[in-house]
Amino acid sequence: MASLDLLLALSAVTVIATAVLGATRLGGLVATVLYAAQLAALLSLDLGTPSAIAFSLLDQPVAWHMDGTGWFFSLITLGAALLSSWYASGAWGARFVANGGSLRLLHLALALNVLSMLLLLASADLLALFIGWELVSWSGLLLMVLGGPDAVRAGIRYITYAMGGGMAVLGGLALVYTWAGSLQPADLVAAVPGLSSGQLWTLVLLFGGGFAVKMGLLPFHLWQAPAYALSPGPASAFLGAISSRMGLFAIALVLVKLIGLVTIAGLQIWPQVFNARDLLLWVSAFTIILPTYTALRQNDARMLLAWHGIGQGGYMMMGLLLGDALGSAGGLLHVFNYATNQAVLFMAVFAVMYRTGTADLNKLGGLVVRMPLSFLALLVGIIGLAGLPPMNGFVSKWMVYRALVNEGMPLLFLASVIGTLGTILSVYKLIHNTFLGQLRLEHNNVVEAPWSMTVPMLILSALIFLSGLMPGLVLQYVAAAQQALGLPVLTYTLGGVQSAVGSLDMMWITGVLFAGFGVGALLFYSAGPAKRVHQLDNYAGGHFLTADVRYQYSDNFYAGLMHRIRPLYRGSFLWLESSLTSGVEAAGMLMQGFYRQRQPAVWVLISATLAMAWVMF
Repeated sequence: MASLDLLLALSAVTVIATAVLGATRLGGLVATVLYAAQLAALLSLDLGTPSAIAFSLLDQPVAWHMDGTGWFFSLITLGAALLSSWYASGAWGARFVANGGSLRLLHLALALNVLSMLLLLASADLLALFIGWELVSWSGLLLMVLGGPDAVRAGIRYITYAMGGGMAVLGGLALVYTWAGSLQPADLVAAVPGLSSGQLWTLVLLFGGGFAVKMGLLPFHLWQAPAYALSPGPASAFLGAISSRMGLFAIALVLVKLIGLVTIAGLQIWPQVFNARDLLLWVSAFTIILPTYTALRQNDARMLLAWHGIGQGGYMMMGLLLGDALGSAGGLLHVFNYATNQAVLFMAVFAVMYRTGTADLNKLGGLVVRMPLSFLALLVGIIGLAGLPPMNGFVSKWMVYRALVNEGMPLLFLASVIGTLGTILSVYKLIHNTFLGQLRLEHNNVVEAPWSMTVPMLILSALIFLSGLMPGLVLQYVAAAQQALGLPVLTYTLGGVQSAVGSLDMMWITGVLFAGFGVGALLFYSAGPAKRVHQLDNYAGGHFLTADVRYQYSDNFYAGLMHRIRPLYRGSFLWLESSLTSGVEAAGMLMQGFYRQRQPAVWVLISATLAMAWVMF
C-alpha cells in the first residue's frame, strides 16, 4: 500500500471508528490515537507518490497525489484535529453530553472534515479538487450546527455562501474544460498563454471569488465569525485553525501555480498603475483592517477571536500574492503560526467557559489566580496573534512587512501595520477583561480547567514558543510548499531568515528579551520583602478596594475609540450583503417568471444559446 493510500485509509478508519464508538470516552481516545497515526503516516510519506485510488468521472480522470503544498496544509490539519480531539475526549466532552450534545456526531463530524480536507489537499486534478472542495463545505456545516439553535442559523448562512462560491468554482471549471480541453492542471497551464484578457479575467473572478468565500476575504466574510464562534469548543478550535485556509490552498494552487502571478499582474485595470494582482492585494489589506477593528468591538470572547480569524487571513493572502521568496514564505508560514495561536486561544476561552459558564468579557476578570495555566496559554496565544516577539506570529508578520518594504509598497505596509495595531488593542482587551483586574465574587471558588483540557493548551503554547525561537523547524516545510507552487524558495536558518534583502535571527532576539526580563526580575525581587494581599482586599489611588468596589471596569471597553471608528463602517457590509441578497432574489423572480410562461422551452433555448455563444466567442 502506497503511503498516501495508508494515510487516506487511516482517515477513513477514523470516520468508521467515531461512528461506532464516538458516543463513549473510549471513542474519543481511539480517535485521538488514530489522528496521531495519520500524522505519523504523513511524516513518513514520500512526496509525489500517487494514490492507487483513481477513476474516471464524465470521461475525466480523477486522481490524488501529495506535493509539498498539500503536505504542509495536511500537517496543520492533522495537528489541529489531534489536539481538538484530545480536548473533546475528557471533561469537556462529558459536560457537552450532560448539556444535551451528541459526542458521537462531534467526533464523526471532525473525522469527516479531516478526510475531506485530505482529499482536497491531495487532489491531482481540478475535478478531484472540486470534489474535495464540496466535501469540505458540507462536512464543515455538520461540525458547525452541533452548537445549538444559534449555531444552526449561522451554519445555514455559511452554507448559503459556500454554495454560491461552489457554483462560481464550477463555472470556472466548465470554462477551463471548454478552453483547455480537459481538467488536468498541465493542460490549463498550457492553455493560459493563448487566452484573451477577457477569458483570463473571467477565470480569475470565478476562481478567485469562489475560493475567497471559503477563506472569508472581503466582501464574502460575514458568515465566518458566527459560524466558527458558535460551534462547540473543540470544533471552534479546529475550524478556526485550518478550515478557512482551504480557500488559501485553492487560491495558491489555481491562481498562483496554474494561472500564474505574472499573468494576473498583466491584467490591467488602470494601465501601468493598477492591475488584477494589485486589486487582490488591496482586498487582502482591507481584509486585514476592517474585520480586525470589528473584533475590537466584540464583548463575546469567541466572537472576538473569530473576527480575528478573518483579518489574519489577509496577511496570508498578501504574503502569497507578493510572489517573492520572503513574502510568500511569510504568508505560508503565517498559516501554521496562526493555526497554533487560534487553536490555543479558543481552547483557553472555552476552558474559562467550562469553569465560569460565560464568555462575556463584561462578566469576567481576575481569573489569573484561579486559572493560571489557562492564563499562560492565552498569554502565549495573544502574543503570537499580535505578532510580537518571541512567539511565532512575529516571524511570519515580519517577513510580510519586510517583503512589502522590499517591493516598494508603503501603503500596503501601512495597512498591515494598522491591522496589527488593532490586533494588539483587541487581544489586550481579551486578556485584561478575562484574567486581570479584580476577581468577581461569583468566581471566587473557580479552579483550573481539567488536565484533559490544559495539556493540549500547554502543548500548543510550547509549539508557539519553539517555532518562534527556531522558525527554521517550520520554514523547511514552507520551502517545500514554495517549490511545489513554482515560487522562489526562501533561504532560511534554524533561527530565521538569511537573505540579502533582510535577515532575522530569533535566537538572538529571544536571548535579548529574556535577558531584559531577567534584569527586571532581579530588580523586583531585590527591592525588599513584598506583602501579598487578596484580590478582594486591595488598595489603589488613595482608596481601599473591598469586595463591594469594582476596581476593573471592563464594560464598554475602548468606548472612546469605538465612538471614533464606528461611523466608518457601521452597517456597510451588512448593507452590501443585503444588496447582493436582493439582487439574487430579483434574478430568481425574473427566472421564475420566464419559466411560468406558456412556452418556457423557448426561454431556455434562448438562454442556452446566449450562454454558449458567450463561451465560444
